[in-house]
Amino acid sequence: MRVLITSSIYPTPQAPKVVGGAEIFVRRLAESLVDKGDSVEVIRAASAPNQTMETCNGIDVYSAPVKNVYFPFSKPHSAPVRAVWHAVEDWQQTSQLVAERIRAFKPDILHSNNLSGLTTGVWKTASDLRVPVLHTLHDYYLTCPRCSRFSNGSACAHTCVSCKILTVNRRSTTKHLDAVVGVSQRILDIHTQFGLFADTPMRAVIRNASTADVGDKATESPDGVVTFGFIGRLTQEKGIYNLVQAVAAIPSHLMRLVVAGHATESQRAHIKSLAPNARIDFLGFVAPREFYELVDVVVVPSVWEDPSPLVVADAQAAGKPLLGTLFGGIQEVIEQDVTGWLTAPDPGSLTKSLLQIIESPRQISDISQRLRAGLNKWTFVDVVARYRDAFGHVKQSRGMARS
Repeated sequence: MRVLITSSIYPTPQAPKVVGGAEIFVRRLAESLVDKGDSVEVIRAASAPNQTMETCNGIDVYSAPVKNVYFPFSKPHSAPVRAVWHAVEDWQQTSQLVAERIRAFKPDILHSNNLSGLTTGVWKTASDLRVPVLHTLHDYYLTCPRCSRFSNGSACAHTCVSCKILTVNRRSTTKHLDAVVGVSQRILDIHTQFGLFADTPMRAVIRNASTADVGDKATESPDGVVTFGFIGRLTQEKGIYNLVQAVAAIPSHLMRLVVAGHATESQRAHIKSLAPNARIDFLGFVAPREFYELVDVVVVPSVWEDPSPLVVADAQAAGKPLLGTLFGGIQEVIEQDVTGWLTAPDPGSLTKSLLQIIESPRQISDISQRLRAGLNKWTFVDVVARYRDAFGHVKQSRGMARS
């Protein structure tokens, strides 16, 4: 099969930027499809002027010019400038580069992922050229210009007026889709609750699986101290500050917290001020295996509808129990007292949950062993197989519709 993949970011040696898990997933999927014998090209949003085509691991990667007031995922801008950017983004209707590559590459299907900088114009262009489109939902771009549905410290239960105005055109272009895939049931449900994809022929959920070398080594805690770990961006919506406040209420001789990910000096100082007596170790950027081999339990304290954080899949692949919050796709893959624990995201609830885990070291060991032995473990091989099946189904359905 010939697959044209689009993604806002696609990390390569010449453009290595990584913002989240979506671009890691897309690159792994593209390379896995090639390994299976499929032909793949990738189009990403340019991150600099006049970005040329780059071949990475046998895949030609093209960069589409961003026709807007700044490049996506660049330095912070003022609110008025961001509003202009989102308005321009919402009104773009076509993609010249997608049209060029469709005519030259002749794909059987276009698989779109995150759309910032590329816009839903990629859908209309493919549809006009009679190429079926499957879109994977990794974020909330279609209902929220910030893509997060998170504002003023909490998850948005409703779509505000400004978000409705700034996403009106992109929502209408879902009519060009042949299929939509959610990385969790929750992200798919949030979109369908607002009336999106009502006429999309195929709707499915394909959950993320680990894409990293995480190992599966059991952690030893000879001093009886339970090591909890947080890995990811140190931002409010990820819940790191709620977690630190929760840790502050627990005697330091019972636990320590390991934090992996970029932390500025001001962030470290703020975290220390929230829990001055806690045992907190900052690792910075480290290889996933190094992080998972240090911790007993991984904490995912998100306070937004996190679609399907890769840390959940990585932790389970590493055989590490998870403490997660009741948001997004997190709650769908943690089975209470079987693969981990679920909790409310506020500091008080987190403290209570942390203490319960500390008081049950045998359960930590039992869950870890169960995860490492998992006979029904969901792997990236399964993910690739499901996408190939979906691509084939869409191609076949479009062919039948034409006959």
